[in-house]
Amino acid sequence: MKRGEVLKHFKKYNCELLREGAKHSIYINKTSKKQTTLPRHPDISELLFKAICKQLEIPVK
Repeated sequence: MKRGEVLKHFKKYNCELLREGAKHSIYINKTSKKQTTLPRHPDISELLFKAICKQLEIPVK
């Protein structure tokens, strides 16, 4: 999955960039106040995407 698709999915569920880390971007779900990191790779694996969605408490699709 492309990183851009992941970011669109985050925006759809009220998640936004909190800050930039050294090698990751930190995103927060403004509804549940949960946060997680997203690596700055161009491609994100499906398994990692599912884990990140679970951490942010948002649906996978």
